[in-house]
Amino acid sequence: MNNFWTRAFTGAVFVAVMIAAIEFSPYTFMILFMVINLLSIIEFYKLFIRNDLTPRIFSGIVLSAILYATSALVASGTASAQLLFINIPMLFLIFIFELYLKSEKPFENIAYTLLGVAYLTLPLALFNSMAFLPGENTGYHSGIIIGYFLILWASDTGAYLSGMKFGKHKLFERHSPKKTWEGSIGGCLAALLLGYINSLFFTQLALSEWLIVSLLIVITGTFGDLIESMLKRSLKIKDSGNILPGHGGMLDRFDGLFISIPFVFTYLALIGKV
Repeated sequence: MNNFWTRAFTGAVFVAVMIAAIEFSPYTFMILFMVINLLSIIEFYKLFIRNDLTPRIFSGIVLSAILYATSALVASGTASAQLLFINIPMLFLIFIFELYLKSEKPFENIAYTLLGVAYLTLPLALFNSMAFLPGENTGYHSGIIIGYFLILWASDTGAYLSGMKFGKHKLFERHSPKKTWEGSIGGCLAALLLGYINSLFFTQLALSEWLIVSLLIVITGTFGDLIESMLKRSLKIKDSGNILPGHGGMLDRFDGLFISIPFVFTYLALIGKV
């Protein structure tokens, strides 16, 4: 019971901070996700270090911060797209730095370092473009980001409740023994309901577009959860961290977000929204 109240309190504070930062201004939105980005990538690298692997934390953090910052500045219209080219030499400097570190497994170090940036920072960099729409709707649209999280949270909650009540058939037992098909269906229905509600309040996307976004979030967000479970099982750990009492670490909390963003971003790009 104590864990329930700890989880509930942490969740309430977490949601309040997220919505307040997203809604207040584009600057608080960008700062919030820069913090999420850096905390996530540090947590990611520490997982591997605990297992006697050596991603280059400093180099990875610098590349991660620059990639996120430049994408935010470009997406918000503060800087031109040419600024993104800075990330190219920064990426290859990691290879050069490895020459001087005298490691027996230099390319493993490089691989784990770049994996963190690709897995965590690149999706959040794309997220910036979803908040700042081009064309006649140009500007910061907090509603799209809030709507995205409402769908993600509704999917998680619906899956948990329906899985507890009706769950019998395992979804992917090898990586997540508790997930069921019944839970996934419940999560999908909850997400579609929120997609419909979003279309009434956040009209930058039409109803059909919100429903497709909802389906993409549910499907790819579930894979994100399974992928993080696969990561933890491969490293023989239960939680990625303990920064959020009752919820685990940043990767535990945002696993569905990291994998779903690239798919939603691609869909919105293909229909001319970003």
